Amino acid sequence: MIADLNAMLAKDFDIHFNNPDLLDEAFTQASYVNEHKEQHLKFYERIEFLGDAVLQLVVSEYIFLRYPKLPQGRLTRLRAAMVNEQSFSSFARECHFDQYIRLGKGEEKAHARQRDSLLCDIFESFVGALYLDQGKKAVERFCHIVIFPKLDQGVFADFFDHKTELQELAQHDGPVTIDYELLEEFGPENDRQFKVSVLVNGQELGVGIGSSKKNAEQKAAQQALTHYSD
Repeated sequence: MIADLNAMLAKDFDIHFNNPDLLDEAFTQASYVNEHKEQHLKFYERIEFLGDAVLQLVVSEYIFLRYPKLPQGRLTRLRAAMVNEQSFSSFARECHFDQYIRLGKGEEKAHARQRDSLLCDIFESFVGALYLDQGKKAVERFCHIVIFPKLDQGVFADFFDHKTELQELAQHDGPVTIDYELLEEFGPENDRQFKVSVLVNGQELGVGIGSSKKNAEQKAAQQALTHYSD
């Protein structure tokens, strides 16, 4: 199973572990260790502790640099949306990490492999193992593949108010006028779509399409935020 994990990491992420024992430890649950005591194995919890801290740092640094005018409170909210059990368990599934966890028989029967809390732990422990094996730069490269593109895809839109963020950023240097204009409605009645633009001081900075005007406005604001990320 771990050999298959190594092959997947090499193929999908161009990651090659120098110390495969770290990867073994990161994907091994305590229940498996207890059933194979003769192998003197280690389980993931210590590496998970490290991975959690590394992810906090890498994500914090990324959003700090990407949004140079975003105030501390908004940075904290955005990080909380990105660094949590729901997000990490989702990332773990996308990476197919659930297929490679070593579980005891009881935990396997209890379907622990699909438990969000366990998948979150495994994602953190993998990052911890990668950090120990190859350092912070390797973790950053992995995050640029798995986590950071989600910002542009709007994955965190439900947790983060892009309209408020845009208002705070745009008004950082003084008062501005922000307007949202409905450009178009299209699609059948049961799947109506709305196209909205956002203008800052009369200049169009973003266009969004959504299933409601509010959703389209959020997407337009998210696109406009790229003008403040330089």
